[in-house]
Amino acid sequence: MSKTRKPKSTNTQVGALRLCRLGIDTYRENVAYLHRDCAVYRAEGFQALSKVEISNNGQRVLAVLNVVDDANIVGPDELGLSEHAFKVFGIADGSLVHIAHAEPPDSMDAVRRKINGERLSYADYSAITRDINDSRYSKMEMAAFLVASGQTGLDRDEVWHLTRAMLESGDRLNWDESLVVDKHCIGGLPGNRTSMLVVPIVAAHGMLMPKTSSRAITSPAGTADTMEVLAQVELAPEKLHQIVREHRGCLAWGGTARLAPVDDMLIAVERPLGIDSQGQMIASILSKKLAAGSSHLLIDIPVGPTAKVRHMRQALSLRKLFEFVGDRMGIHLECIITDGRQPIGRGIGPVLEARDVMQVLQNHPDAPADLRQKALRLAGRIIEFDPDVRGGYGYGIARDILDSGRALSKMNAIINAQGAQKALTPLGKLNFEIRAPTAGVVVSIDNFYMSRLARLAGAPSAKGAGVDLLKKLGDPVTAGEPLYRVYAEYPADYQFALSYSQQSLGYHVGNADEVPKAFVEF
Repeated sequence: MSKTRKPKSTNTQVGALRLCRLGIDTYRENVAYLHRDCAVYRAEGFQALSKVEISNNGQRVLAVLNVVDDANIVGPDELGLSEHAFKVFGIADGSLVHIAHAEPPDSMDAVRRKINGERLSYADYSAITRDINDSRYSKMEMAAFLVASGQTGLDRDEVWHLTRAMLESGDRLNWDESLVVDKHCIGGLPGNRTSMLVVPIVAAHGMLMPKTSSRAITSPAGTADTMEVLAQVELAPEKLHQIVREHRGCLAWGGTARLAPVDDMLIAVERPLGIDSQGQMIASILSKKLAAGSSHLLIDIPVGPTAKVRHMRQALSLRKLFEFVGDRMGIHLECIITDGRQPIGRGIGPVLEARDVMQVLQNHPDAPADLRQKALRLAGRIIEFDPDVRGGYGYGIARDILDSGRALSKMNAIINAQGAQKALTPLGKLNFEIRAPTAGVVVSIDNFYMSRLARLAGAPSAKGAGVDLLKKLGDPVTAGEPLYRVYAEYPADYQFALSYSQQSLGYHVGNADEVPKAFVEF
Protein backbone atom coordinates (compact mmCIF):
# COMPACT_ATOMS: atom_id res chain seq x y z
CA MET A 1 0.00 0.00 0.00
CA SER A 2 1.41 3.39 -1.05
CA LYS A 3 -0.19 5.31 1.81
CA THR A 4 2.37 6.46 4.39
CA ARG A 5 1.08 6.32 7.93
CA LYS A 6 1.27 9.56 9.89
CA PRO A 7 1.92 9.87 13.61
CA LYS A 8 -1.26 9.58 15.64
CA SER A 9 -2.59 12.90 16.86
CA THR A 10 -4.87 13.64 19.78
CA ASN A 11 -8.17 15.17 18.71
CA THR A 12 -8.81 18.55 20.30
CA GLN A 13 -12.50 18.57 19.41
CA VAL A 14 -15.12 16.19 20.76
CA GLY A 15 -16.21 13.78 18.02
CA ALA A 16 -13.64 15.10 15.56
CA LEU A 17 -11.66 12.76 13.33
CA ARG A 18 -8.41 13.37 11.49
CA LEU A 19 -8.87 13.54 7.70
CA CYS A 20 -6.82 11.00 5.80
CA ARG A 21 -6.29 11.02 2.03
CA LEU A 22 -6.25 7.38 0.93
CA GLY A 23 -5.43 7.66 -2.76
CA ILE A 24 -8.20 5.25 -3.82
CA ASP A 25 -9.77 5.82 -7.23
CA THR A 26 -13.56 5.41 -6.93
CA TYR A 27 -14.30 6.96 -10.36
CA ARG A 28 -16.44 10.03 -9.69
CA GLU A 29 -18.00 8.67 -6.51
CA ASN A 30 -17.35 10.20 -3.10
CA VAL A 31 -16.43 7.41 -0.68
CA ALA A 32 -15.54 7.76 3.01
CA TYR A 33 -13.82 5.12 5.17
CA LEU A 34 -14.19 4.57 8.94
CA HIS A 35 -12.60 1.92 11.14
CA ARG A 36 -15.10 -0.43 12.77
CA ASP A 37 -13.66 0.43 16.20
CA CYS A 38 -14.11 4.18 15.65
CA ALA A 39 -16.02 5.63 18.64
CA VAL A 40 -18.04 7.93 16.36
CA TYR A 41 -18.95 4.99 14.11
CA ARG A 42 -20.31 3.03 17.07
CA ALA A 43 -22.03 6.00 18.75
CA GLU A 44 -23.83 7.22 15.62
CA GLY A 45 -24.92 3.79 14.41
CA PHE A 46 -23.50 4.17 10.92
CA GLN A 47 -23.87 1.30 8.47
CA ALA A 48 -21.70 0.38 5.51
CA LEU A 49 -22.96 1.96 2.24
CA SER A 50 -25.01 4.57 4.13
CA LYS A 51 -24.74 8.22 3.04
CA VAL A 52 -22.78 10.51 5.38
CA GLU A 53 -21.97 14.20 5.53
CA ILE A 54 -18.42 15.27 6.37
CA SER A 55 -17.79 18.87 7.47
CA ASN A 56 -15.02 21.27 8.40
CA ASN A 57 -15.68 24.94 9.20
CA GLY A 58 -18.63 25.23 6.82
CA GLN A 59 -17.11 23.08 4.07
CA ARG A 60 -19.16 19.95 3.43
CA VAL A 61 -19.03 16.86 1.26
CA LEU A 62 -21.45 13.95 0.99
CA ALA A 63 -20.05 10.45 0.63
CA VAL A 64 -20.93 6.75 0.72
CA LEU A 65 -19.50 5.08 3.82
CA ASN A 66 -17.24 2.03 3.70
CA VAL A 67 -16.19 0.29 6.93
CA VAL A 68 -12.72 -1.22 7.33
CA ASP A 69 -11.13 -3.53 9.91
CA ASP A 70 -7.49 -2.83 9.04
CA ALA A 71 -5.90 0.02 11.00
CA ASN A 72 -3.20 0.27 8.31
CA ILE A 73 -5.89 1.69 6.02
CA VAL A 74 -7.75 3.93 8.48
CA GLY A 75 -7.16 4.17 12.22
CA PRO A 76 -9.96 4.40 14.82
CA ASP A 77 -9.50 8.18 15.13
CA GLU A 78 -9.29 8.84 11.37
CA LEU A 79 -11.70 9.37 8.51
CA GLY A 80 -10.41 8.35 5.09
CA LEU A 81 -11.55 9.82 1.80
CA SER A 82 -11.22 8.51 -1.74
CA GLU A 83 -9.31 10.64 -4.26
CA HIS A 84 -12.45 12.10 -5.82
CA ALA A 85 -14.02 12.94 -2.47
CA PHE A 86 -10.78 14.51 -1.21
CA LYS A 87 -10.57 16.71 -4.31
CA VAL A 88 -14.21 17.78 -4.01
CA PHE A 89 -13.91 18.49 -0.27
CA GLY A 90 -10.85 20.69 -0.71
CA ILE A 91 -9.69 20.34 2.92
CA ALA A 92 -6.04 19.68 3.79
CA ASP A 93 -4.91 16.18 4.70
CA GLY A 94 -4.72 15.86 8.50
CA SER A 95 -7.42 18.43 9.23
CA LEU A 96 -10.06 17.72 11.88
CA VAL A 97 -13.48 16.91 10.46
CA HIS A 98 -16.89 15.84 11.73
CA ILE A 99 -19.16 13.17 10.28
CA ALA A 100 -22.94 12.89 10.52
CA HIS A 101 -25.80 11.05 8.85
CA ALA A 102 -26.77 12.67 5.55
CA GLU A 103 -30.38 13.57 4.98
CA PRO A 104 -31.90 11.33 2.30
CA PRO A 105 -32.61 13.18 -0.97
CA ASP A 106 -36.23 14.33 -1.20
CA SER A 107 -36.18 13.71 -4.95
CA MET A 108 -36.00 9.93 -4.46
CA ASP A 109 -39.78 10.11 -4.14
CA ALA A 110 -39.88 11.22 -7.79
CA VAL A 111 -37.60 8.32 -8.76
CA ARG A 112 -39.94 5.88 -7.04
CA ARG A 113 -42.87 7.40 -8.93
CA LYS A 114 -40.93 6.96 -12.18
CA ILE A 115 -40.26 3.31 -11.30
CA ASN A 116 -44.04 2.93 -11.06
CA GLY A 117 -44.42 4.36 -14.55
CA GLU A 118 -45.57 7.90 -13.70
CA ARG A 119 -44.79 10.92 -15.83
CA LEU A 120 -42.48 13.41 -14.07
CA SER A 121 -42.53 17.21 -14.27
CA TYR A 122 -39.71 19.68 -14.86
CA ALA A 123 -39.66 20.36 -11.10
CA ASP A 124 -39.12 16.63 -10.50
CA TYR A 125 -36.21 16.40 -12.94
CA SER A 126 -34.72 19.62 -11.64
CA ALA A 127 -34.79 18.24 -8.08
CA ILE A 128 -33.28 14.91 -9.20
CA THR A 129 -30.41 16.53 -11.12
CA ARG A 130 -29.77 18.99 -8.29
CA ASP A 131 -29.48 16.17 -5.75
CA ILE A 132 -27.24 14.14 -8.09
CA ASN A 133 -25.03 17.18 -8.63
CA ASP A 134 -24.79 17.68 -4.86
CA SER A 135 -23.66 14.02 -4.49
CA ARG A 136 -26.80 13.13 -2.54
CA TYR A 137 -27.34 10.06 -4.73
CA SER A 138 -25.28 6.91 -4.43
CA LYS A 139 -24.45 5.02 -7.62
CA MET A 140 -27.20 2.53 -6.73
CA GLU A 141 -29.75 5.36 -6.55
CA MET A 142 -28.54 6.81 -9.85
CA ALA A 143 -28.79 3.36 -11.40
CA ALA A 144 -32.41 3.12 -10.17
CA PHE A 145 -33.19 6.44 -11.88
CA LEU A 146 -31.52 5.38 -15.14
CA VAL A 147 -33.20 1.97 -15.24
CA ALA A 148 -36.59 3.48 -14.43
CA SER A 149 -36.19 6.07 -17.21
CA GLY A 150 -35.18 3.38 -19.68
CA GLN A 151 -37.78 0.79 -18.75
CA THR A 152 -40.84 3.02 -18.37
CA GLY A 153 -39.65 5.51 -21.01
CA LEU A 154 -39.65 9.30 -21.20
CA ASP A 155 -42.26 11.12 -23.29
CA ARG A 156 -41.11 14.09 -25.37
CA ASP A 157 -41.91 16.66 -22.66
CA GLU A 158 -39.97 14.61 -20.10
CA VAL A 159 -36.94 14.51 -22.43
CA TRP A 160 -37.20 18.31 -22.75
CA HIS A 161 -37.49 18.71 -18.98
CA LEU A 162 -34.53 16.43 -18.32
CA THR A 163 -32.43 18.27 -20.93
CA ARG A 164 -33.17 21.62 -19.28
CA ALA A 165 -32.42 20.27 -15.82
CA MET A 166 -29.12 18.70 -16.89
CA LEU A 167 -28.08 21.88 -18.72
CA GLU A 168 -28.70 23.98 -15.63
CA SER A 169 -26.58 21.67 -13.43
CA GLY A 170 -23.31 23.26 -14.56
CA ASP A 171 -21.60 26.06 -16.45
CA ARG A 172 -22.24 27.29 -19.99
CA LEU A 173 -19.61 28.50 -22.42
CA ASN A 174 -20.23 31.79 -24.22
CA TRP A 175 -18.19 32.42 -27.36
CA ASP A 176 -19.75 35.80 -28.20
CA GLU A 177 -20.42 34.62 -31.75
CA SER A 178 -23.75 34.06 -33.46
CA LEU A 179 -22.62 30.90 -35.27
CA VAL A 180 -21.07 28.12 -33.17
CA VAL A 181 -21.33 24.70 -34.81
CA ASP A 182 -21.06 21.10 -33.65
CA LYS A 183 -21.94 17.57 -34.70
CA HIS A 184 -22.76 14.38 -32.87
CA CYS A 185 -23.35 10.78 -33.85
CA ILE A 186 -25.81 8.86 -31.70
CA GLY A 187 -23.43 5.89 -31.72
CA GLY A 188 -23.78 2.19 -32.32
CA LEU A 189 -21.33 2.23 -35.23
CA PRO A 190 -17.74 1.22 -34.39
CA GLY A 191 -14.87 3.17 -35.96
CA ASN A 192 -17.12 6.12 -36.86
CA ARG A 193 -14.46 8.72 -36.03
CA THR A 194 -15.73 11.47 -38.34
CA SER A 195 -15.54 14.28 -35.75
CA MET A 196 -11.75 14.19 -35.84
CA LEU A 197 -11.97 14.99 -39.55
CA VAL A 198 -14.94 17.34 -39.52
CA VAL A 199 -13.45 19.66 -36.86
CA PRO A 200 -10.22 20.50 -38.73
CA ILE A 201 -12.08 20.87 -42.04
CA VAL A 202 -14.74 23.19 -40.60
CA ALA A 203 -12.21 25.13 -38.50
CA ALA A 204 -10.00 25.59 -41.58
CA HIS A 205 -13.06 27.10 -43.29
CA GLY A 206 -13.13 29.63 -40.44
CA MET A 207 -16.20 28.50 -38.54
CA LEU A 208 -16.07 28.08 -34.75
CA MET A 209 -16.33 24.41 -33.72
CA PRO A 210 -15.41 23.75 -30.06
CA LYS A 211 -15.83 19.98 -30.00
CA THR A 212 -16.14 18.69 -26.44
CA SER A 213 -16.78 14.95 -26.32
CA SER A 214 -17.49 12.28 -23.75
CA ARG A 215 -15.45 9.15 -23.36
CA ALA A 216 -16.90 5.85 -24.56
CA ILE A 217 -19.95 4.53 -22.72
CA THR A 218 -20.69 1.23 -24.45
CA SER A 219 -18.37 1.57 -27.50
CA PRO A 220 -14.68 0.60 -27.92
CA ALA A 221 -13.70 4.28 -28.25
CA GLY A 222 -15.17 7.75 -28.07
CA THR A 223 -13.80 10.83 -29.81
CA ALA A 224 -12.00 11.87 -26.61
CA ASP A 225 -10.46 8.38 -26.22
CA THR A 226 -9.13 8.41 -29.79
CA MET A 227 -7.93 12.03 -29.75
CA GLU A 228 -6.03 11.23 -26.55
CA VAL A 229 -3.77 8.96 -28.61
CA LEU A 230 -2.54 12.11 -30.38
CA ALA A 231 -2.96 14.93 -27.83
CA GLN A 232 -4.06 15.90 -24.35
CA VAL A 233 -7.85 16.09 -24.04
CA GLU A 234 -8.32 17.04 -20.38
CA LEU A 235 -8.03 20.81 -20.72
CA ALA A 236 -8.72 23.54 -18.17
CA PRO A 237 -11.56 25.85 -19.28
CA GLU A 238 -9.13 28.76 -19.73
CA LYS A 239 -6.88 26.75 -22.03
CA LEU A 240 -9.89 25.43 -23.94
CA HIS A 241 -11.02 29.00 -24.62
CA GLN A 242 -7.54 30.04 -25.70
CA ILE A 243 -7.19 27.14 -28.16
CA VAL A 244 -10.63 27.67 -29.69
CA ARG A 245 -10.11 31.42 -30.05
CA GLU A 246 -6.77 30.90 -31.78
CA HIS A 247 -7.50 27.83 -33.91
CA ARG A 248 -11.32 27.99 -34.29
CA GLY A 249 -11.73 24.47 -32.96
CA CYS A 250 -10.67 21.81 -30.47
CA LEU A 251 -11.20 18.11 -29.74
CA ALA A 252 -11.37 17.84 -25.96
CA TRP A 253 -13.02 15.86 -23.19
CA GLY A 254 -15.94 17.84 -21.78
CA GLY A 255 -15.61 16.66 -18.19
CA THR A 256 -13.07 19.24 -17.04
CA ALA A 257 -15.18 22.22 -18.13
CA ARG A 258 -18.15 21.42 -15.81
CA LEU A 259 -20.51 21.32 -18.78
CA ALA A 260 -23.71 19.55 -17.66
CA PRO A 261 -21.76 17.68 -14.92
CA VAL A 262 -24.79 15.57 -13.98
CA ASP A 263 -24.46 13.95 -17.40
CA ASP A 264 -20.90 12.86 -16.58
CA MET A 265 -22.05 11.46 -13.24
CA LEU A 266 -24.81 9.46 -14.93
CA ILE A 267 -22.45 8.25 -17.66
CA ALA A 268 -20.17 6.86 -14.93
CA VAL A 269 -23.08 4.60 -13.94
CA GLU A 270 -24.33 3.92 -17.48
CA ARG A 271 -20.93 2.68 -18.66
CA PRO A 272 -20.61 -0.49 -16.50
CA LEU A 273 -24.34 -1.22 -16.84
CA GLY A 274 -24.32 -0.76 -20.62
CA ILE A 275 -27.40 1.50 -20.40
CA ASP A 276 -28.09 3.95 -23.23
CA SER A 277 -31.83 4.65 -23.38
CA GLN A 278 -33.27 6.97 -26.03
CA GLY A 279 -34.55 9.71 -23.71
CA GLN A 280 -31.37 9.79 -21.64
CA MET A 281 -29.28 9.82 -24.81
CA ILE A 282 -31.06 12.87 -26.28
CA ALA A 283 -30.92 14.77 -22.98
CA SER A 284 -27.23 13.92 -22.63
CA ILE A 285 -26.33 15.05 -26.16
CA LEU A 286 -28.33 18.27 -26.21
CA SER A 287 -27.46 19.40 -22.68
CA LYS A 288 -23.76 18.98 -23.44
CA LYS A 289 -23.95 20.79 -26.80
CA LEU A 290 -25.95 23.69 -25.37
CA ALA A 291 -23.58 23.95 -22.42
CA ALA A 292 -20.67 24.11 -24.87
CA GLY A 293 -22.28 27.16 -26.46
CA SER A 294 -23.43 25.57 -29.73
CA SER A 295 -25.97 27.46 -31.83
CA HIS A 296 -26.11 25.00 -34.76
CA LEU A 297 -25.94 21.22 -34.41
CA LEU A 298 -25.83 18.34 -36.90
CA ILE A 299 -26.98 14.93 -35.60
CA ASP A 300 -25.84 11.77 -37.38
CA ILE A 301 -28.29 8.84 -37.08
CA PRO A 302 -26.80 5.66 -38.63
CA VAL A 303 -29.35 3.00 -39.61
CA GLY A 304 -28.50 -0.62 -40.21
CA PRO A 305 -29.39 -4.21 -39.24
CA THR A 306 -26.94 -4.23 -36.30
CA ALA A 307 -26.66 -0.49 -35.58
CA LYS A 308 -28.24 1.20 -32.55
CA VAL A 309 -31.11 2.27 -34.86
CA ARG A 310 -32.17 -0.68 -37.02
CA HIS A 311 -35.23 0.57 -38.89
CA MET A 312 -36.02 3.70 -40.88
CA ARG A 313 -39.22 4.33 -38.92
CA GLN A 314 -37.21 4.34 -35.68
CA ALA A 315 -34.75 6.83 -37.19
CA LEU A 316 -37.57 9.15 -38.29
CA SER A 317 -39.15 8.97 -34.84
CA LEU A 318 -35.81 9.77 -33.21
CA ARG A 319 -35.29 12.71 -35.56
CA LYS A 320 -38.69 14.15 -34.62
CA LEU A 321 -37.84 13.88 -30.93
CA PHE A 322 -34.46 15.58 -31.43
CA GLU A 323 -36.13 18.37 -33.40
CA PHE A 324 -38.87 18.81 -30.78
CA VAL A 325 -36.42 19.21 -27.90
CA GLY A 326 -33.93 21.22 -29.96
CA ASP A 327 -36.64 23.68 -30.99
CA ARG A 328 -37.68 24.25 -27.38
CA MET A 329 -34.08 24.63 -26.26
CA GLY A 330 -33.43 27.28 -28.92
CA ILE A 331 -30.76 25.48 -30.97
CA HIS A 332 -30.78 25.12 -34.77
CA LEU A 333 -30.69 21.36 -35.21
CA GLU A 334 -30.60 19.10 -38.26
CA CYS A 335 -30.62 15.30 -38.26
CA ILE A 336 -29.35 13.20 -41.14
CA ILE A 337 -29.77 9.46 -41.62
CA THR A 338 -26.60 7.65 -42.68
CA ASP A 339 -25.39 4.19 -43.65
CA GLY A 340 -25.13 2.00 -40.56
CA ARG A 341 -24.72 -1.39 -42.20
CA GLN A 342 -21.09 -1.81 -41.12
CA PRO A 343 -18.29 -0.13 -39.13
CA ILE A 344 -16.87 3.06 -40.67
CA GLY A 345 -13.19 2.91 -41.51
CA ARG A 346 -11.03 -0.11 -40.76
CA GLY A 347 -9.89 0.37 -37.18
CA ILE A 348 -11.98 -0.20 -34.04
CA GLY A 349 -10.21 1.02 -30.91
CA PRO A 350 -8.33 4.28 -30.11
CA VAL A 351 -4.96 3.66 -31.80
CA LEU A 352 -6.45 2.00 -34.88
CA GLU A 353 -9.06 4.75 -35.27
CA ALA A 354 -6.42 7.47 -34.86
CA ARG A 355 -4.43 5.77 -37.64
CA ASP A 356 -7.45 5.89 -39.97
CA VAL A 357 -8.09 9.58 -39.20
CA MET A 358 -4.50 10.62 -39.89
CA GLN A 359 -4.40 8.61 -43.13
CA VAL A 360 -7.48 10.49 -44.37
CA LEU A 361 -6.00 13.87 -43.37
CA GLN A 362 -2.72 12.96 -45.07
CA ASN A 363 -4.56 11.87 -48.25
CA HIS A 364 -2.75 8.55 -47.86
CA PRO A 365 -3.49 5.96 -50.57
CA ASP A 366 -4.47 3.43 -47.88
CA ALA A 367 -6.93 5.81 -46.18
CA PRO A 368 -10.39 4.20 -45.73
CA ALA A 369 -12.61 5.64 -48.45
CA ASP A 370 -15.86 5.30 -46.48
CA LEU A 371 -14.50 7.33 -43.54
CA ARG A 372 -13.24 10.04 -45.91
CA GLN A 373 -16.51 10.22 -47.83
CA LYS A 374 -18.74 10.36 -44.76
CA ALA A 375 -16.59 13.01 -43.08
CA LEU A 376 -16.73 15.17 -46.21
CA ARG A 377 -20.52 14.85 -46.40
CA LEU A 378 -20.93 15.81 -42.74
CA ALA A 379 -18.43 18.67 -42.94
CA GLY A 380 -20.17 19.92 -46.08
CA ARG A 381 -23.53 20.06 -44.32
CA ILE A 382 -22.02 21.99 -41.43
CA ILE A 383 -20.25 24.41 -43.76
CA GLU A 384 -23.67 25.12 -45.29
CA PHE A 385 -24.72 26.55 -41.90
CA ASP A 386 -22.51 29.47 -43.00
CA PRO A 387 -24.92 32.05 -44.48
CA ASP A 388 -22.31 32.94 -47.12
CA VAL A 389 -22.31 29.35 -48.51
CA ARG A 390 -25.04 28.35 -50.95
CA GLY A 391 -26.89 25.08 -50.40
CA GLY A 392 -25.18 22.16 -52.10
CA TYR A 393 -21.76 23.84 -52.21
CA GLY A 394 -20.52 22.65 -48.81
CA TYR A 395 -19.24 19.27 -49.97
CA GLY A 396 -17.00 20.80 -52.63
CA ILE A 397 -15.57 23.30 -50.15
CA ALA A 398 -14.88 20.54 -47.62
CA ARG A 399 -13.20 18.36 -50.25
CA ASP A 400 -10.95 21.22 -51.38
CA ILE A 401 -9.89 21.92 -47.78
CA LEU A 402 -9.00 18.24 -47.25
CA ASP A 403 -7.26 17.70 -50.60
CA SER A 404 -5.19 20.86 -50.26
CA GLY A 405 -3.70 19.81 -46.91
CA ARG A 406 -5.31 22.70 -45.02
CA ALA A 407 -7.28 20.26 -42.84
CA LEU A 408 -4.07 18.39 -41.92
CA SER A 409 -2.34 21.67 -41.05
CA LYS A 410 -5.29 22.69 -38.88
CA MET A 411 -5.35 19.30 -37.13
CA ASN A 412 -1.62 19.49 -36.40
CA ALA A 413 -2.08 23.00 -34.99
CA ILE A 414 -4.90 21.80 -32.70
CA ILE A 415 -2.84 18.79 -31.57
CA ASN A 416 0.15 20.98 -30.72
CA ALA A 417 -2.04 23.55 -28.94
CA GLN A 418 -3.72 20.89 -26.79
CA GLY A 419 -0.37 19.23 -26.10
CA ALA A 420 0.90 16.56 -28.47
CA GLN A 421 1.62 13.20 -26.90
CA LYS A 422 5.36 12.66 -26.49
CA ALA A 423 5.17 9.15 -27.93
CA LEU A 424 2.54 7.32 -29.94
CA THR A 425 0.88 4.39 -28.21
CA PRO A 426 1.81 1.11 -29.97
CA LEU A 427 -0.70 -1.51 -31.02
CA GLY A 428 -1.29 -4.32 -28.55
CA LYS A 429 1.56 -6.82 -28.67
CA LEU A 430 -0.80 -9.83 -28.71
CA ASN A 431 -2.90 -10.51 -31.80
CA PHE A 432 -4.76 -13.16 -33.75
CA GLU A 433 -6.61 -13.31 -37.08
CA ILE A 434 -10.06 -14.58 -37.98
CA ARG A 435 -10.28 -16.17 -41.43
CA ALA A 436 -13.13 -16.71 -43.89
CA PRO A 437 -14.63 -20.21 -43.64
CA THR A 438 -15.68 -20.22 -47.32
CA ALA A 439 -15.15 -18.25 -50.52
CA GLY A 440 -17.65 -15.59 -51.56
CA VAL A 441 -18.50 -11.96 -50.82
CA VAL A 442 -18.79 -10.22 -47.43
CA VAL A 443 -22.55 -9.64 -47.13
CA SER A 444 -22.80 -8.54 -43.49
CA ILE A 445 -20.65 -7.33 -40.57
CA ASP A 446 -22.22 -7.31 -37.11
CA ASN A 447 -21.58 -3.88 -35.56
CA PHE A 448 -22.55 -4.99 -32.06
CA TYR A 449 -20.34 -8.08 -32.25
CA MET A 450 -17.30 -6.13 -33.48
CA SER A 451 -17.76 -3.50 -30.74
CA ARG A 452 -17.98 -6.15 -28.05
CA LEU A 453 -14.98 -8.02 -29.43
CA ALA A 454 -12.87 -4.84 -29.36
CA ARG A 455 -13.96 -4.09 -25.80
CA LEU A 456 -13.14 -7.63 -24.68
CA ALA A 457 -9.70 -7.15 -26.23
CA GLY A 458 -9.25 -4.18 -23.87
CA ALA A 459 -10.43 -1.09 -25.75
CA PRO A 460 -10.77 1.74 -24.88
CA SER A 461 -8.84 1.53 -21.57
CA ALA A 462 -5.97 -0.22 -23.37
CA LYS A 463 -5.61 2.21 -26.24
CA GLY A 464 -3.59 -0.18 -28.42
CA ALA A 465 -6.32 -2.84 -28.25
CA GLY A 466 -9.03 -3.29 -30.86
CA VAL A 467 -9.99 -4.84 -34.16
CA ASP A 468 -8.52 -4.09 -37.59
CA LEU A 469 -10.97 -4.91 -40.37
CA LEU A 470 -9.27 -6.36 -43.44
CA LYS A 471 -12.49 -6.86 -45.43
CA LYS A 472 -15.62 -4.71 -45.79
CA LEU A 473 -19.11 -5.18 -47.30
CA GLY A 474 -19.00 -6.35 -50.89
CA ASP A 475 -15.34 -7.41 -50.79
CA PRO A 476 -14.60 -10.81 -52.36
CA VAL A 477 -12.82 -13.35 -50.15
CA THR A 478 -11.28 -16.76 -50.61
CA ALA A 479 -11.54 -19.59 -48.11
CA GLY A 480 -8.98 -19.09 -45.35
CA GLU A 481 -8.34 -15.43 -46.18
CA PRO A 482 -8.10 -13.13 -43.11
CA LEU A 483 -11.27 -11.11 -42.39
CA TYR A 484 -9.95 -9.11 -39.43
CA ARG A 485 -7.14 -8.98 -36.89
CA VAL A 486 -7.62 -8.56 -33.12
CA TYR A 487 -5.06 -6.76 -30.95
CA ALA A 488 -4.78 -7.01 -27.15
CA GLU A 489 -2.27 -5.66 -24.65
CA TYR A 490 -2.84 -8.08 -21.78
CA PRO A 491 -3.03 -11.91 -21.82
CA ALA A 492 -6.39 -11.98 -19.98
CA ASP A 493 -8.00 -9.63 -22.52
CA TYR A 494 -6.46 -11.67 -25.35
CA GLN A 495 -8.07 -14.85 -23.98
CA PHE A 496 -11.46 -13.14 -23.49
CA ALA A 497 -11.44 -11.88 -27.09
CA LEU A 498 -10.20 -15.20 -28.49
CA SER A 499 -12.87 -17.15 -26.63
CA TYR A 500 -15.59 -14.76 -27.85
CA SER A 501 -14.37 -14.96 -31.47
CA GLN A 502 -14.72 -18.74 -31.37
CA GLN A 503 -18.46 -18.42 -30.70
CA SER A 504 -19.19 -16.52 -33.91
CA LEU A 505 -17.34 -14.79 -36.76
CA GLY A 506 -19.23 -11.49 -36.73
CA TYR A 507 -19.04 -11.70 -40.54
CA HIS A 508 -21.27 -13.47 -43.04
CA VAL A 509 -19.87 -14.54 -46.40
CA GLY A 510 -22.35 -15.20 -49.19
CA ASN A 511 -23.38 -13.99 -52.64
CA ALA A 512 -23.13 -10.41 -53.88
CA ASP A 513 -26.92 -10.06 -54.23
CA GLU A 514 -27.31 -10.66 -50.46
CA VAL A 515 -25.60 -7.37 -49.47
CA PRO A 516 -28.31 -5.23 -47.75
CA LYS A 517 -29.29 -1.87 -49.21
CA ALA A 518 -28.31 1.28 -47.34
CA PHE A 519 -30.63 3.94 -45.93
CA VAL A 520 -28.65 7.10 -46.67
CA GLU A 521 -29.83 10.70 -46.63
CA PHE A 522 -27.51 13.62 -47.37
